[in-house]
Amino acid sequence: MKKLQGAKRESTTPTPCYEPLRYDQAMEDHEVYGVIGAEGFERLVAAFYRQVPHDQVLAALYPAHDLAGAERRLRDFLVYRFGGPTNYIEERGHPRLRMRHAPFPIGPLARERWLQLMDNALAEAALPAQAEQQLRSFFRSTATFLINQSEDVSQTLGNRGADSA
Repeated sequence: MKKLQGAKRESTTPTPCYEPLRYDQAMEDHEVYGVIGAEGFERLVAAFYRQVPHDQVLAALYPAHDLAGAERRLRDFLVYRFGGPTNYIEERGHPRLRMRHAPFPIGPLARERWLQLMDNALAEAALPAQAEQQLRSFFRSTATFLINQSEDVSQTLGNRGADSA
């Protein structure tokens, strides 16, 4: 908020540091956590990871022995990325998403399947529309950014890599 030099305040009533969002206003990324909180991210990420072991494409990309760890890392990353506590950064440092995902063959099919499962999770989590819109936009652009294969490789590669985001 800008402070005006020489301006006199008319009222002694404190003004809020934010205005409530109207339905037609865009939400900033850093405001999402304030709207859905840790519980919203918990619901979203849990709904996503419940689907992964049963998916023909994604199950092969997630180390079965570390599914709970991958779930926690994604939840902590999203909380941090969207304005919440910095646990992810404190524990893991800079996200370096491309580096962390490099061991996993991510082609167009994997991107589409990841987004499909996340769309299902968004529907299940029933988050406020503005928060869902911000998350959906982030997921689409980031999933594209993480493609590291021009073509999809065999779904029978098994669980490669020891770590995910």
